[in-house]
Order: sequence, then structure tokens, then C-alpha cells
Amino acid sequence: MKMNSIVILCDGLFPTEPYPLYLLDSAPGVVCCDGALLKYLEHCPGRKPLAVVGDMDSLSAEVQEAYSDILVYVAEQDDNDMTKAMRWVLSEHPEVTEIVILGATGLREDHTIGNLGLLMEYTRLFELGERKVSIVSDYGSAFAITDSCDLHLGEGRRFSFFTADNSLRVTSTGLQWPLDEVVFDAWWKATLNRTTEPIVTLHFSHPSPALVIID
Repeated sequence: MKMNSIVILCDGLFPTEPYPLYLLDSAPGVVCCDGALLKYLEHCPGRKPLAVVGDMDSLSAEVQEAYSDILVYVAEQDDNDMTKAMRWVLSEHPEVTEIVILGATGLREDHTIGNLGLLMEYTRLFELGERKVSIVSDYGSAFAITDSCDLHLGEGRRFSFFTADNSLRVTSTGLQWPLDEVVFDAWWKATLNRTTEPIVTLHFSHPSPALVIID
């Protein structure tokens, strides 16, 4: 069955706010990362995910047997379960236009930082094209961009910008504190900003992955 939107549910902090729960409940298809299956079954009794992807180290033998028809066992440890789930979605559902990742933050700071950083890496690892990929939590949304763009975010939203490329220079409009003079040699340099116009325009000196987090 073709699906234009899929949710990947990770085993981090399960959402409790209306917006991420709406995304989960209304998703045409859900892919669980390993132990996230248990949280999904508790929240959505009677529903079954498209697949459960991972090394299955968080699921008992009984659960694995009960859901053996949708288990996608990936033993390699070079990638985390979120990346394994991304690879499965793009392989099995190439028609997908939007991937929303829930449960990717919280509980462990190292997982949170790593997963947010992976959003930028996915622009290099996968042929995403026009697909929208985001991490959504109770506290905001994160997505990667790779070049100059107009972001239709609305006025008065919290806005933070991150990049691992300290040679990148960005000029901006629509932000309380423009990014024009920022040298991105530390993560905090472009955080805690705010949108002052409905559209934020960012102009990159060259194509480069960057992360935007809004609330």
C-alpha cells in the first residue's frame, strides 16, 4: 500500500502534547524502532505498525514471536535504530513525501544530540529530494536545510540554527537577531532567536547541511 506520510517512533521520551500525538494517531503508517513497539501498543491498542526495525535487543522473545511477521532484524551496529528505520522506509515506501520522527529526544542527552545531528547527515546519506523529514517532540520541531531558502514559520516563534560547517556564512531576514555576522564555531552562536515576520529568509554562502529548531 502506498503512503505519502509515515511516522517513525523511536524509544525515547513518548510524546504527551496534542500536536505530536495527533501526528502519531493520524499517521497512515507507523514504523517502530525496536522497543518503541511496546509504547506504541500501549498508546494505540488494537493497531499494528508497518514494521519494527532494529536489533531487537529491547524486545522479549515472546513479543518478537507475536510480531514476527513485521520484524525487520538489522544486526549491524554502525547505525542506530532510527537510521535503520529511515533506510527501511525509503526502501519499502519510495513514494513517501513526509517522514515525521517521534520519540527521538528526551531520556538521554547523548541520544537527543546524536539524533538531532543525524537529521543533517540524512541529507547526505539518503536521496531525500523534496521529502520533508522532521523530528517532533513535546517541545518543538527540528528539520534540516541544505541551502538558501524561505521558511514559512509564522511570526513570534522561537528559532535556533545549528551547523557543523564553520566556513558557512548566512544572511537572514525575519529574525530578531540576524545571522549575518555569526561565525558558526560554537553550537550556541545562533540559538534562542525569534521570528519577527511570517517568512524567514536564509541565504547561504554555499550549500551545507544545517539544522533549524522551532517552537
